[in-house]
Amino acid sequence: MASQLQSRLPINQDLLLMQKGTMMRKVRSKSWKKLRYFRLQDDSMTVWHARQAGGSAKPSFSISDVETVREGHESELLRSLAEEFPLEQGFTVVFHGRRSNLDLVANSVEEAQIWMQGLRLLVDFVTSMDQQEQLDQWLSDWFQRGDKNQDGRMSFPEVQRLLRLMNVEMDQEHAFQLFQAADMSQSGALEGEEFVEFYKALTHRAEVQELFENFSADGQKLTLLEFVDFLREEQKEGEHASDLALELIDHYEPSDNGKLRHVLSKDGFLSYLCSKDGDIFNPACLPIYQDMTQPLSHYYINSSHNTYLVGDQLCGQSSIEGYIRALKRGCRCVEVDIWDGPSGEPIVYHGHTLTSRILFKDVMATVAQYAFQTSDYPVILSLENHCSWEQQQVMAHHLTEILGEKLLSATLDGLLPMQLPSPEALRRKILVKGKKLRMLEELEEEEALESELEAEQQVELELDAQFESEPQELSPCNKDEKEKKSKPILCPSLSALVVYLKSVSFYSFAHSREHYHFYEISSFSETKARSLIKEAGNEFVQHNTWQLSRVYPSGLRTDSSNYNPQELWNAGCQMVAMNMQTAGLEMDICDGFFHQNGGCGYVLKPDFLRDAQSSFHPEKPISPFKAQTLLIQVISGQQLPKEDSTKERSIVDPLVRVEIFGIRPDTTRQETSYVENNGFNPYWGQSLCFRVLVPELALLRFVVKDYNWKSRNDFIGQYTLPWTCMQQGYRHIHLLSKDGTSLHPASIFVHISTQEGLEVDES
Repeated sequence: MASQLQSRLPINQDLLLMQKGTMMRKVRSKSWKKLRYFRLQDDSMTVWHARQAGGSAKPSFSISDVETVREGHESELLRSLAEEFPLEQGFTVVFHGRRSNLDLVANSVEEAQIWMQGLRLLVDFVTSMDQQEQLDQWLSDWFQRGDKNQDGRMSFPEVQRLLRLMNVEMDQEHAFQLFQAADMSQSGALEGEEFVEFYKALTHRAEVQELFENFSADGQKLTLLEFVDFLREEQKEGEHASDLALELIDHYEPSDNGKLRHVLSKDGFLSYLCSKDGDIFNPACLPIYQDMTQPLSHYYINSSHNTYLVGDQLCGQSSIEGYIRALKRGCRCVEVDIWDGPSGEPIVYHGHTLTSRILFKDVMATVAQYAFQTSDYPVILSLENHCSWEQQQVMAHHLTEILGEKLLSATLDGLLPMQLPSPEALRRKILVKGKKLRMLEELEEEEALESELEAEQQVELELDAQFESEPQELSPCNKDEKEKKSKPILCPSLSALVVYLKSVSFYSFAHSREHYHFYEISSFSETKARSLIKEAGNEFVQHNTWQLSRVYPSGLRTDSSNYNPQELWNAGCQMVAMNMQTAGLEMDICDGFFHQNGGCGYVLKPDFLRDAQSSFHPEKPISPFKAQTLLIQVISGQQLPKEDSTKERSIVDPLVRVEIFGIRPDTTRQETSYVENNGFNPYWGQSLCFRVLVPELALLRFVVKDYNWKSRNDFIGQYTLPWTCMQQGYRHIHLLSKDGTSLHPASIFVHISTQEGLEVDES
């Protein structure tokens, strides 16, 4: 429990001072600053706050929710208040997911240092916890919540309340029997270790016990040979099952004697099943495992739209925080909309809207700092340049001075002359995507083409074109000549920084083949891209084998909602830009897909999307020679959170929905029935069957919902992964929240099996 965890923490003066508490200013805006008393609780795992020392306190945050702690000068909000107090007195607590940062200002530099150092120590400690320690901490948190009078002991009424908080409805007589059995001291209350025993009895899993006994001759242990049989027959581990069995026993068997005898106990077996090795996501896909030496056009690239926005597209806040969050989560293409600003300094915001403004040079400083913290592979700056000649020169200056050697300013030597460089060749380089000055012969060629198009082509205007910042797909015959003449001329120093990613207008695939080069890139609105997939899906696939395509959300998505990126990936589009600030199904798909390959932001496309002669059409898939059938048995759930944790008396009625996303015929979903009044250890035991034509493009999404007959079922948790990263056998799926953060220890237990072809014996 917590006392055991605390014994591992070094005796630290900072933590002792934090436990005494400190008055600090909580800052939400330039005009909202309130004094609050912050105190680290005795468990060293939670921070509470009150209006004053000794006042009524309430939880502020848990250490497990903290991603990092930044110094005051890294916060744009605190920097805006630099005239009121020294930045050294401020710091920022950054949380996992989309929770807003907490900006605090201490009364002295020394106090700020104490809190920063102490919080960082605790965050490192939590990060280093193993699976059992995480569970111990989770139990300790529940014990604190259940111990209503905070006397370190829990009476039966407190236990009953705790059960409701833990999302389990249990027969009172049965609960009292478990309580008495755990109360070894017969004191009428449970203390720390007694509560652990009560929890073990509460979480006994009959389905795991039965599985264990199916492979164990004596029902007490799995011998090495028995465990090898399980790994080979059920987990489909194949030839290396014998070596793997020894590794897993050594890692997960809690008994030293068991390790020496090469046997696995029930506890060791359960520990393995709940671990990353027993996870549905194949551990072999977690590091960088793909070939990173192919041209950029052969990869999907994790891309962001209007990266500077942390809210909606009309009135939302522009913030460098958008760039930090995107880059930290593995995004490799960020968008920068630049306009003329005051005092000769270019600014970034969503033009012709009420979104706030930030300085271009601050964006570049942020990119320089965070570009390669998560991934070493290249970052692409998608510049939307609306600046005058003078401020373009300033832009070029900031790009070269701030990014320095990270900025790619010349072509690489030793590359094939007709293809883009690879992610490997561009490691730790920042590339500029934007307009580039043309040679005289290119201008003459384009003028001739425009005349030809005006005579032959009647372009259909899109409804949302007036909102788009990138009208790349419109024909030049729709451009007003006066507007064209009034556009600022491109500054040569800025043009020179565009090396491999020259933005060009898209007219047709035939025109691209005849007139464009591999280093040029076109952008498409989601509407245009979808219509091209329907009209010329195979041509789009072939186009994307040699040239990059960027797709961006419709201008009508003023609420920063997202489209499903899957149908664009199906056509091989590399840079499918997402509004990363908006949680939901679409970002679950994006995050789940880019979780593979080390989360580096680059994923190699399937071979049939890299072949310039490919016959693949995303709307009319090829003969299903690689088709597979997927059988999923949804067995049970563990410690599912409530949809609304404030409703103490409500218990969830969970069901599991399995969704497949891929080509259109493969996109489907099925769900189990619901289990009434049990979010703690529900059992479904139901099988679902899916037949998939193109598994290489498929993703699976597991969603747990709270059944509600009156309205749409309420979201509890989800997990999304690529088909190619899925492990067969008995697997746990560890659920994530709406904003992608862990809901540990919430999980569902399933059995997965796949078979070649579309016919399968489901008996």
